[in-house]
Amino acid sequence: MPVSGLDDAKSKMQAAGVPQHAIDVFADFYRQLVEGATGMIPESTIEPLVDIDRAADHVARLAGTPVSREAAAQTAIIKLNGGLGTSMGMERAKSLVAVRDGRSFLDLIATQVQHVRDTLDVRLPVLFMNSFATDDDTRAALEPHALQVDGLPLTFLQNQEPKLRADDLTPVAWSANPDLEWCPPGHGDLYTALETSGALRALLDAGFRYAFVSNSDNLGAVPDPAMMAWFAESGAPCAIEVCRRTLADVKGGQVVRRTDGRLALRETAQTPAEDAGHAADLERHRYFNTNNIWFDLTQVAQVLEERAGVLGLPLIRNVKTVDPTDPSSPQVIQIESAMGAAVEVFDGAVAIEVDRDRFRPVKTTDDLLLLRSDVYRLTDAGALESVGDAPLVRLDPEHYRTIADFEARFPHTPSLASATSLTVKGDWTFDAGVVVTGDARLEDEGAGRHVPTGARLG
Repeated sequence: MPVSGLDDAKSKMQAAGVPQHAIDVFADFYRQLVEGATGMIPESTIEPLVDIDRAADHVARLAGTPVSREAAAQTAIIKLNGGLGTSMGMERAKSLVAVRDGRSFLDLIATQVQHVRDTLDVRLPVLFMNSFATDDDTRAALEPHALQVDGLPLTFLQNQEPKLRADDLTPVAWSANPDLEWCPPGHGDLYTALETSGALRALLDAGFRYAFVSNSDNLGAVPDPAMMAWFAESGAPCAIEVCRRTLADVKGGQVVRRTDGRLALRETAQTPAEDAGHAADLERHRYFNTNNIWFDLTQVAQVLEERAGVLGLPLIRNVKTVDPTDPSSPQVIQIESAMGAAVEVFDGAVAIEVDRDRFRPVKTTDDLLLLRSDVYRLTDAGALESVGDAPLVRLDPEHYRTIADFEARFPHTPSLASATSLTVKGDWTFDAGVVVTGDARLEDEGAGRHVPTGARLG
């Protein structure tokens, strides 16, 4: 083992004030890396996931019952909110993007939480796991909503770790921008961050037993008391929501079974190249990970105590460049883990199939256009209800990738409720009242052009 590399990394983390348990987790992953662990999950070691419960069956039975209120009174909501939206050209919290009527992801999350509080008269705390880059903006944006519950933090910080040079596994140095020497450990850091921040103990001391975790950019992951009742009733330490895959879901994490029967999460980065065909087979691997996770706080605390803070999530080895915008910069390894991989750690973890309406993430401006359109109706509870099948939207990344470019070209959102697909190639700006029906395609015609007011496409 390159001991100096690990020692240097630990010293760097200590100097930056990283909590000791987070350093211990990093050191455990580092040792795995040195021993040759790749995090790969070959097809020969897994079986497809079949015959799992459907959430719709339980929700119909539990909705509006006293047991759902009882479960809601013991549940906390946690939102993963560390992303800057750099893939969309942003330099602040992605959750600050306006989704509907000038209201951001954070505004709608606040509305969803407050609706359950008011309806059931429960505390229902919501905690945001932020990065150092998103915490200040998030706190400022949430201040008008008065969401904080006495005795509990509204936010807590995910940890950070050094990027490692790929050639010798020492912490990389990058004087051009020292911030780029660091990276987040992936959302698997949730469990460590909950413990080291004191949030886990605070939740338990305040009488909360369960937590529902989801990405802040997934407005489909509403806090549903019937789902809370299902999880409490299940007695499982951990549960993961999955959706049936479609042709649009070839990439992304798959929930599978190990040959010993345990659930496992296989991310794209953990799929060997020779198994890509099996991974893409929608009939063989039917379900993808929504990153909506439930867990029992008492059991998480117990396992963390038994393992001295090292939960033991599977390693994800990500090879990148120290400056993501400069392919000539030194190659580095980022050690990461996935939150959903906890299903492999906890005995008795389960998966449950949910409808697609619980998975509405915004990863691109294509997704954002859909959520802003009349394909969805915004309810008083802050939920986005679909009014029909969502069309396939493909916007030219050369002109629409960043939020700034997207906003400039879509000052008005077209009607997509009757559309099957919309493909935009080239530089087009949409005027008011545009209606898309069926399949519509705009071709690149050189200089920027307008789709005129009231135009019908398709």
